[in-house]
Amino acid sequence: MTTQARIGGALDALASRHRLRALAPQTGLDFASNDYLGLAGSTLLADAAQEALARGVPVGAGGSRLLRGNHPEHEAVEAEAAAFFGTQAALFMGGGFQANQAIFASLPAAQDLILHDALIHASAIEGMRLGRAATRAFPHNDIGAAMRSLAQWRGEGGRGQVWIAVESVYSMEGDVAPLADLAQMAREEGAVLVVDEAHATGVFGAEGRGLADRLDAQVLTLHTCGKALGVAGGLICGAKVMIDMLINRARPFVFATAPSPLNAALVRAALRALQSHPDLILEAGQRVAHAHAEARRLGVVGALHSQIIPVVIGADQPTMMRAKTLQNMGFDVRGIRPPTVPRGTSRLRISITGNIDHAQVTALFMAIADQQREVA
Repeated sequence: MTTQARIGGALDALASRHRLRALAPQTGLDFASNDYLGLAGSTLLADAAQEALARGVPVGAGGSRLLRGNHPEHEAVEAEAAAFFGTQAALFMGGGFQANQAIFASLPAAQDLILHDALIHASAIEGMRLGRAATRAFPHNDIGAAMRSLAQWRGEGGRGQVWIAVESVYSMEGDVAPLADLAQMAREEGAVLVVDEAHATGVFGAEGRGLADRLDAQVLTLHTCGKALGVAGGLICGAKVMIDMLINRARPFVFATAPSPLNAALVRAALRALQSHPDLILEAGQRVAHAHAEARRLGVVGALHSQIIPVVIGADQPTMMRAKTLQNMGFDVRGIRPPTVPRGTSRLRISITGNIDHAQVTALFMAIADQQREVA
């Protein structure tokens, strides 16, 4: 069998299981993106781009940060992010995936343990695979199970540094980590709490600082810039010694061309917008509250914790059929299947973005309620 035939057969197998993925154009009302504040296509960021270009900020970096790619805009966004998120230092990466990969592949040592939520993002798992530390998963948001797993590791002779890895808002469940309990656990164990704030940054906390803001523990946070901030990239924020180690050891940083200086300038503008335009976060909260209220009123079955509302269908084929029906009605809702979510939990992932209004939210949930009645 030729290589192309083998790959083609694998694609056919995915198609037969209703798991074949393909790129699709943007169409319909945005209930699918992570543009929670509506900044991605805003005049605010467009004006910031024009201003940055006018003062000579280049589009490309031309090399890695450790060669000639380091630009004052990179250093400015890092200094401003560290001040905004209340940490000693920050490191600007090309994306959240690379940032998570860098953290878990570079910082934990061979004798350490990474104790992580079972539903943590694939980027963190990829970093752990590349790293040297032992890893143990605990059931989603189960602090008791996490403590028992850690005690078992200690009982087996584990004596290294413990790293506790979670998301503050989970990208597919839409629920929130028990951060206060995790911070207490981290304090008691001398552990480092690593919090992926990808879906909390710009939405939760004072001025959109996220849910890990002001936690009383040794915390390392990741704030992605391509979701609520509307741009691209990732900011790792924490102790200076950890940031310095990433600069020296993180392969996704050392060997990658630096992010666009123009992009760094736009992230700076987005961070300023969180502070100078409190209406952005207020209105986002109002949209989410309206969505939750309408889901309850209309009897839509789904978890209601954040701007991410999963409607679990179960099997792959009916999930994709329901998504397609909604798309044909003008609602851009996507079906999510394994391996992105656990087997048997395929779902519609409803995202309350900054590109929709209250009436459109109501119309979507009326359509979903009709679907649920039809299959009841």
